[in-house]
Order: sequence, then C-alpha cells, then structure tokens
Amino acid sequence: MKKAYLLLIIFLCLSLSKVFAEVAIDGKEDTAQVNLLNRQGFGIRMTDHEQTLAKGQQALELAQKLNYTNGIAESYRILGIGEAYSRNSAVAIADYLNALSYFKRANNLLGQAKVYNNIGNLYQELDYDESLVYLQKGLAIAKQLANDKLIASAYLNIGNVYQRKKNFNASLDYYNKSRDLFVKINEPVNPIIILQNIGVIYYKLKQYDKAEKLLLEANKGAKNKDLNTVIGTIDLTLSSLYLERGRLEEAKKFLEEGVGYAQATKDEELEAEFTYNSYQLAFHQKNYPQAMSYLHTIYVRDSTLQANMLSSDLSLMKKQHDQQEKQRENELIIERQKNDRVKFWWAVSASGLLLIVVGLLVGNVKRKAMTNARLTELNSEVSRQKDNLDRINHHLEEIIDERTRDLQIKNKKLSEYSSYLSHQIRGPIATLKGLMNLEKEGLVDQEECINMMNKCVSDIDEKIIDMTDILHDPKRTSF
Repeated sequence: MKKAYLLLIIFLCLSLSKVFAEVAIDGKEDTAQVNLLNRQGFGIRMTDHEQTLAKGQQALELAQKLNYTNGIAESYRILGIGEAYSRNSAVAIADYLNALSYFKRANNLLGQAKVYNNIGNLYQELDYDESLVYLQKGLAIAKQLANDKLIASAYLNIGNVYQRKKNFNASLDYYNKSRDLFVKINEPVNPIIILQNIGVIYYKLKQYDKAEKLLLEANKGAKNKDLNTVIGTIDLTLSSLYLERGRLEEAKKFLEEGVGYAQATKDEELEAEFTYNSYQLAFHQKNYPQAMSYLHTIYVRDSTLQANMLSSDLSLMKKQHDQQEKQRENELIIERQKNDRVKFWWAVSASGLLLIVVGLLVGNVKRKAMTNARLTELNSEVSRQKDNLDRINHHLEEIIDERTRDLQIKNKKLSEYSSYLSHQIRGPIATLKGLMNLEKEGLVDQEECINMMNKCVSDIDEKIIDMTDILHDPKRTSF
C-alpha cells in the first residue's frame, strides 16, 4: 500500500512538471516573438515607417494576448516611433504615454528613459522647453543606469533642441559628446545623423563649404545604411544650400533625388518642403509658370491641412477608444486567467490532500493494530502492578494503625502534661510571686522569705523532673 501511495505521488508530480514545462516553453517562445517584432519595427523606422507600424501592431496584439507587460509597453513605443516618422504627432504622443504607463507598471527604468527620450524628441517641433524637460528626465535615468547608448541618444536629442533654439554652441557641444559615446559603443547609424545635424548648423551659420562637406559625407553614409528618411532630409538641406549659392543644377539634382525618397517613405511633410524648394528653383530659372504651379500646390496643401488635422484628431479619439476597449478586454482576460490558475491550484491541492488523507488512513490502521497489541501488554502489566499496590496498601494500613495508636498515646500524655503544668506548677509560682510582693512591702523577714522561695523553687524543679520522666518513660502512662 505504501509503495502504491508513493508511486501515485511521483506520477502526479511528473505530470504537473510536464504541464508547467510546456507552458513555460510556449510562453518564453511567444514573448521572444514579441521582442523580435519590436526589434524589427525599430530597425526599419528610417527606411519604411509603415512597416514599423505594422510590426508594432503585431507585437502589441501578441503581447496583450500573453499579458506581457514589458512587451505591451515596447510595442506602444514602437507604434509611437512609427507615427512620429509618419508625422502623426498626436497619435504618437498617445502611444508614447501608453508605453510610459506600462513601463512604470513593470518598474522598467530603461523603458521609461527611452520613452522620455522619444517624447522629448517629438516635442522638438512643438515646445522646446517641454522637450528639454522630457529629455532631461530620460538623461537622468540613463545616467542612473550607466547606459551609454541611452545617454548618447539623450545628448543627440538635446543637441537638436538647442539647434532649433539657435543656441549653436550648446548644440555642437551635445552633438560632440553624443558622437563620442556612439563611436565608443560602435553604433553605426546615429553618427551619420549627428554629422547631418552639424552640417545643418554650419548651413544656418552660412558657412557653406563646411556644411556642404559634412552633408555630402552624411548623405553617402546614409545611402550605405539605406536610411531613406535621413537621405531625404539631407537632400532637402543640400538643395537649399545650392539654391542659396546659385548652383541650380546641383540643387535640381538633390531636389529630384530627395522628392523620390520622400515619396518612397510617404513623408508628406518632407515632400511639401521639397515642393517649396522646387518653387524657388523654378523662380531662379525664371520658369514662372512652373513656379506658379508649385505655389498653387502649396496653397492647396495648406488649405487641406486643417481638414487633415481634424481627421487626425478624430482618428486619435477613435484609437484611444479602441485602446481603452482593448485594455478592458485585457483586464477581463487577466481576471479569467487568475481564476483559472486559482481553480487549477485548488484541484492540485485537493488531489494532494486526498493522497495525504489516504496515506494517513493507511498509517492510522497500522498504528491502531500496533496500539491494540501494546494496550493488551499494558493491561497485563497494570494487573500485576495492581496486585503489588494492594499488598503495599495493606502493609501501609497496618503501619498507619500502629502510628495512630502511638500518636494517640502521645497526645494523651501531652494533654495530661498540659493539665499537670496548669495545676502543679502554677501553685509554687503563685507563692513565689506573693513572697516577692511581701518582701517589697517589707512585710516578711528577708531570710525567712528566701527560705520559702528556695522551697518553692525546689518544688517546681522536682515537678518538672517528674514530668520529664513521665514523658520519656513509655511504661508510665499518667502523671
């Protein structure tokens, strides 16, 4: 029975371990898929931001299904990056805030720092001071974590803000610190962006030769890395530079190239900026009909901007509503999963308790048989002990009777001794007291008084000796 009990426990443990192992492996594989999708989305952000959004959405749906908090947070961050490159700032900020909320729930400082950096980068187009607030938050966490890559990214974005504020010295200082860290960790993409940004600064300072050299170098590096969005923005700056210097053929070359990249990345805002440069090129070439055509295009685009903004706001509201619905659905799923886990553990506990009860019952039967045999032995022993106790009690009763009689005799003698003291000793003592009072008053002769007192003391002494003899002599039974 004991062997069967042990085999049953071993079988149950092996079954449970197999189930948990399968769940753990499946969960690990699924979370790895979430992380892979997010990495892929981030990797193509500068090449195809629509794919970035697609990868981020796939990762988000899988992470929500798994209730993978860090995966949900990173998916929202990737979606925000995709929306930011798509120039949908309102939707991007909503995604970033969702990401920040989930990273805080997971107590993920690295994720929080990345999101602060992303939000600060997004605010560069809207509010410089607010941008710096978020970037400094991200930088503080990055320094706390001693994460060089994150620190370098924060330096880069802070440099961008100071460039827009036209504080070029501060901007160059942050760019140089950022580039040094990126080179140290062997990060290939961001040094190209920093090179482009420094070129833009020299362009704004009208140091065209330095600007041209840096921008052409950045353009070459971006093409080697297939950074389509970066190539487009560099082409825009180069076309503006060549227009200002009157080098129209070179301006045209980079205009045509940049428009192609803007269209490939579906960056309407960048395409609009190229339209303005195309207008300037046509104007410099005295091609006024073409220039008017570009102006008309700019006017139409600006007139539809308000409608697009309204549509974007409506889309944002719809997306927020959908996200809230998904969050509520996720909470229900989490609650169901918790209930399922509770039921499962209750079932496991009940099975374990049942096995324990069976084992206890078996053990109890065996212990009961052993106890009965032991009780039989104890009963025999008790019977023997009882006979011994009866004999001892009989002997004790005899001893007690003898001691009782002895005590009764002694008590009688003590009683008689007390009575004898009261009657035989008090008389001579009273005589002594009387003689002493007479002697004080001078009513008796001193010598006669002494003789009489001597006689009283002798009487007392004789009586005490007599009482002592009676008490210690068992043959004498009375005074």
